[in-house]
Amino acid sequence: MTEPATRADATPGLRTGRRPGNPDTRSRILTTARKMFAQNGFDKTSVRSVATGAGVDSALIHHYFGTKRELFLASVDIPVDPTQVIAPVLDIPTGEVGSHLARAVFSVWESPHKPAVVAAFRSAMAGNEPNLIRTFLLEVVLRDLGPRVDDPPGTGMLRMQLVASQMAGVLVTRYILEFEPLASLPVDDLVAIVGPTLQRYLTGALPV
Repeated sequence: MTEPATRADATPGLRTGRRPGNPDTRSRILTTARKMFAQNGFDKTSVRSVATGAGVDSALIHHYFGTKRELFLASVDIPVDPTQVIAPVLDIPTGEVGSHLARAVFSVWESPHKPAVVAAFRSAMAGNEPNLIRTFLLEVVLRDLGPRVDDPPGTGMLRMQLVASQMAGVLVTRYILEFEPLASLPVDDLVAIVGPTLQRYLTGALPV
């Protein structure tokens, strides 16, 4: 039997204004969501399936967390919505996306959100949940860019995976492992180095 939503729980509202709710219930929802997103990916995980797994009503999840995307971000403990960070990049001509994408991603890691973002990635790595990182990068951060670079047809996912591999490698070695001199490299220099590589992955010729 699922836990019913109270009258207050059923009242719509912004995520930042939502009541904390029962800590045990919220923790159970987040634990279930994290496991299901890691196992099934973002698209194949529904709010209803998370609710069933956590033994609560779907309305309770919507009240506590809002949309499925917000639930995912809460489950990986990311303080910013990556789709909002990437949104301006989608307006850039495809042939110039690489550097803008690199700067957009690095801007989050260089912002006041850095400790929380680093902690979230450390947690996913320490928890042996690489699928969660994959879901985050491919199905949330980069998903809207894939169709734009699917040329020749059928290469879009490979291009996104190549971009994800580059970004993940730089983020881990710079911000988590703190390799020097990479860790101290000015962001402008980092963008100048990484941007062209991302652009080649996005629009360059592939041997496939």
